[in-house]
Amino acid sequence: MSKTALLILSEGAEEMEAIISADVLRRAGVKVTIAGLHGADPIKCSRDVVIVPDASIQEASKQTYDAIILPGGLKGAENLSQSDIVKNILQSQEKSGRLIAAICAAPIALKSHSIGTGKQITSHPCKQADLSTGEYTYVEKRVVVDEHLITSRGPGTAFEFALAIVKYFFGKEKAASLINPMLVNAEIE
Repeated sequence: MSKTALLILSEGAEEMEAIISADVLRRAGVKVTIAGLHGADPIKCSRDVVIVPDASIQEASKQTYDAIILPGGLKGAENLSQSDIVKNILQSQEKSGRLIAAICAAPIALKSHSIGTGKQITSHPCKQADLSTGEYTYVEKRVVVDEHLITSRGPGTAFEFALAIVKYFFGKEKAASLINPMLVNAEIE
């Protein structure tokens, strides 16, 4: 059975986290839709890389997905944190028990929308203080999986983050099968 993922992209997102996540998941056979938070126009990311979304968030949110993925980048994460449509998508995803994954600064959007409270999470170290205030158990690991919530630390953990999502969907063997062809130095726990 094929899986689907919605990756929500906003101006200021960390491009490595967005592209590596989408690429690895597509290699695993996941149908990934990259949705622009403010429409389908090209989005300038944190390091001036421009990405053209597949659809606007308004268009993409008309269906459900097996995973919702939030890339980091401070400005991008702040935009996700302030969005009512992101809040509605995340709350629906959590209520249905489907996967939510956030990397780098993006876990601040989880906090602002009250998603995953009581769970173990991680983030970029610069957001640790914001996320260690009682709603979560903060863990300093590269990737943290707690039931239907996956979080990770930053651009350098993007492959591990994406592989954790693949493992969640398809198991350890499928995730491990992607490592050698990409020449990634990673291990699947």
